[in-house]
Amino acid sequence: MIPLVVDLETEWRGGQSQALLLLKGLYERGHPAELVVARGSVLGHRARKEGIYVHSVSRRMLRLRAAAGIRELLSDTRIELVHVNEPHALTAAWLAGAQKKVPLLVSRRVAYPVRPGLFARRRYLAAHRILAISRFVKDSLLGSGILPELIKLVYEGVEVAPPVTPEMRSQARQRWRVRDQETLLGCVGYLLPEKGQEFLIRALPAVRTRFPNVRLLLAGDGPCRSQLESLCREQGLEETVIFAGFVKDVWQVYAALDVFVFPSLAEPLGTSLLAAMAWGLPVLAVASGGVPEYVGHEETGLLVPHPAPDLFAAGLIRLQSEPELAKRLGASAREHIQQEFSAPHMVENTLKVYEEALGNS
Repeated sequence: MIPLVVDLETEWRGGQSQALLLLKGLYERGHPAELVVARGSVLGHRARKEGIYVHSVSRRMLRLRAAAGIRELLSDTRIELVHVNEPHALTAAWLAGAQKKVPLLVSRRVAYPVRPGLFARRRYLAAHRILAISRFVKDSLLGSGILPELIKLVYEGVEVAPPVTPEMRSQARQRWRVRDQETLLGCVGYLLPEKGQEFLIRALPAVRTRFPNVRLLLAGDGPCRSQLESLCREQGLEETVIFAGFVKDVWQVYAALDVFVFPSLAEPLGTSLLAAMAWGLPVLAVASGGVPEYVGHEETGLLVPHPAPDLFAAGLIRLQSEPELAKRLGASAREHIQQEFSAPHMVENTLKVYEEALGNS
């Protein structure tokens, strides 16, 4: 089987990470998938380094150029299905008429309803299958009038790395000048209002009243960075909060942390939270979106009902006050991800959808 994966985003975010994991998994299983990307995309660069066959299209009139490229690739019968990874890719594949030639599969990673306009709906209704990354996303699709038989639930997956060694931890913490006696909280994500980093920063003074050695590392960049930096200055937290920006070797973030916090207001799933759990970190998250589908309160993490500084502070103080609880939650989280949400699970579940789509086409 040779699938064609299409992703026209130029930046590196959770969806692009999943696309690369899928492509690598397909190659390992004997399915030499090909990839269509926008010229200069991070995904394209990383995929080439992994030996993936990549087709680049000009970013000028991107969707039309991509549609022409997909149409040409489908003229060669080696491509057996098209899997689009984000909405721009879906538009390009639909314009190319991919759905008339091979099964068209769509990954859906957002929980807002499909727009009611004719153009938006026709694109999704042309798909043979829509892969929802959580029940939360699936329910949104159902609420938009998408037929249940078109939707398949395929959770995202993450790589489960070997346990962190003392050397790895020391190296990672030295990068951000974090001392051994300091407790490092952290999160990974784009700096946007809906990601909730403001609530986390506002929780820090109460936490540091009890545990003055606590610091926070924010990995990621975005339009809210200057606002969050101003908030830190207002709160007297300039030396407490580390703005790491985009971190290419993100494993160092997880290796450096003691606790992972996920303050997002309503995340469709949350790949960075999955990754933190895979690294064996105790996690504190908001019980919204797809998060409760894999974080069990006091089983694989701590949950708060909504993002609020006092709730985050209480949860963080509890994890500091009860080290045995933190240790147990981290170990349970890692085991749960390994059993249910690993990258191999994601690849195998995606392959099942591929095989079903090809069998029904």
